[in-house]
Parts: sequence; C-alpha cells; structure tokens
Amino acid sequence: MNMSILRSIFRFSLVLAVMLVLSCSNKRLTKANVDEVAEGMSKKQVESILGPPTEIDNKDFLILKSTTYVYRQGKDTVTIVFKDDKVTEKQSTLVD
Repeated sequence: MNMSILRSIFRFSLVLAVMLVLSCSNKRLTKANVDEVAEGMSKKQVESILGPPTEIDNKDFLILKSTTYVYRQGKDTVTIVFKDDKVTEKQSTLVD
C-alpha cells in the first residue's frame, strides 16, 4: 500500500478517535440535568449526570473536607459543593 494512503488513514483514524472521546466525555449542561443533582449525592453520581467538572477546588479542614465542582459552558456556570463527599449546595446560572 502507498505510504501517503497509510498516512491519510492514520490521520483520519486519529481525528475520529479524538472526536469520539470528546463527545463521550463532555455532557451538555442543561437545567434538567442540573435539576437531577440532589443534596446527599456522591461525586460519582454527580459526574454520571453532568460529566467531569471544568474546575475542582479542594479544601481540607481538620474535621471537614470540602470540594467544589465548577462546570462552565459558555456564559453559564454551575457550582456544586460537597462536604464529606456529599452534595450540600448547588448554584446555577442556567435558565429554561
């Protein structure tokens, strides 16, 4: 097989693989998805609904661990606060 054909096939496969990974890992933020997130949920449960966060802020106090997940999509922001690995607060700028 011609080397240029092999390179073209490789490039096409690489682009296709990157697109597939990006489409699977980025869940679209919607008000309906954010509304599914409830107090007491674990990080794993939240990530199964919203996907991985854009930013993570960890604070470790003596007896309390706090983690904040921030999701950004365009101008919209969703902030989920976990204390002892459970959702305690949720804020969103998303509208219907």
